[in-house]
Amino acid sequence: MYHLISEFSGLVGQTATIRGWAYNVRCSGKIAFLQIRDGSGFVQAVVVQNQVDEITWQKALEVTLESSVKITGMVTKHPKHDDVYELQVTALELVQKSEDYPIGKKEHGPDFLLDNRHLWLRAPSQWAIQRVRNQIILATYDFFKDNGFIKIDSPILTPNACEGTTELFEIDYFEERKAYLSQSGQLYLEAAISSVGRCFDFGPVFRAEKSKTRRHLTEFWMMDAEAAFVEHEENLRIQENLVAFIVKRVLETCQAELKILERDAEPLKKVVTPFYRLTHAEAIKILRDKGSDIGDMDDLGADDETILTQMYDKPIFIEKYPTAVKAFYMKRDPADPSRVLNADMLAPEGYGEIIGGSQREDDYDALLARIREHNLSEKDFYWYLDLRKYGSVPHSGFGYGLERLVAWICGLHHVRETIPFPRLMNRLEP
Repeated sequence: MYHLISEFSGLVGQTATIRGWAYNVRCSGKIAFLQIRDGSGFVQAVVVQNQVDEITWQKALEVTLESSVKITGMVTKHPKHDDVYELQVTALELVQKSEDYPIGKKEHGPDFLLDNRHLWLRAPSQWAIQRVRNQIILATYDFFKDNGFIKIDSPILTPNACEGTTELFEIDYFEERKAYLSQSGQLYLEAAISSVGRCFDFGPVFRAEKSKTRRHLTEFWMMDAEAAFVEHEENLRIQENLVAFIVKRVLETCQAELKILERDAEPLKKVVTPFYRLTHAEAIKILRDKGSDIGDMDDLGADDETILTQMYDKPIFIEKYPTAVKAFYMKRDPADPSRVLNADMLAPEGYGEIIGGSQREDDYDALLARIREHNLSEKDFYWYLDLRKYGSVPHSGFGYGLERLVAWICGLHHVRETIPFPRLMNRLEP
């Protein structure tokens, strides 16, 4: 019978057998210390020469960095640290001896680590990031289940784009026509709400934007949600409740992971509703007071978002952007048609945008006019216009970029560490 390291709190004083990898090895005279990882956690296995047979001792001396092993021993509490356990080894089997593991204890540059991403994933920090990522995904599903949303799978191959095709990957579709890799499932979810009411999707999306910033990936995971009979204010409430729910879940389940990442949890504890709100006009005024030369009708750039998010201790909504800088499907503000009923949620501590959303235009004639203004093909969007002809209702939606959310919650500088195998403008391997 094999055990998981994560089960050790209930196995103190008992014999356990684990299977895993040695991520650190140290010998001190007649004692060998093997740091073992099994996927569920980490433990120090202590091999004392005079307490094991000669074969076991020799096997322990053969263990190298990232060798795979099976180890049996007595589970004990660490003499100095609470909630930390050790394994007093009685038997050891070397499954496979690792030779010259390329990622040593010394510092490595990002390019080297990304070239060896298939191995770098084993590092404790990368283990922690992927577990936090997993909890964010699970929390998202749980939140939507509790709030009446169902999952709808939108296509990855699409005949047209949400917002034009200049930043999409174009492919030949059976040599007959062009198709594009999806940049969002939003439009298809809007079709689904007339069937299921509230829905979301969660999957990979693709952007051909030639950007090398710390916030951009070529392939990333996005969650999009749409809801019928939801207008602007309720849309914002759903978004802030979702993010607060996710952060709370991570704080409840990932304390060990946050500790490995040296992530200060105190800022995350402040992520409770309601979040702060600024109109675009108010944000522009603040930015100018801070020395920015941003124009009245300009979109916010990454530097602008950083300035704003360093001023607040929890996420902020920037709402009601100028119509000219936002997508054709966003509904105009009845109180000021030069602006739309949208909002971007910016994460604190300088992280910037993590969610974009809006109320959608539900009037056929208004939507048709927007499509024409943006020089989009009416033929391509015939089905999207149909949604406004047969039982149209007020509706809203939003989407979050999973990697940006992971970066903020984990306290990471660059999104390339947030996804198992990052795809960047200049990187397609491994």
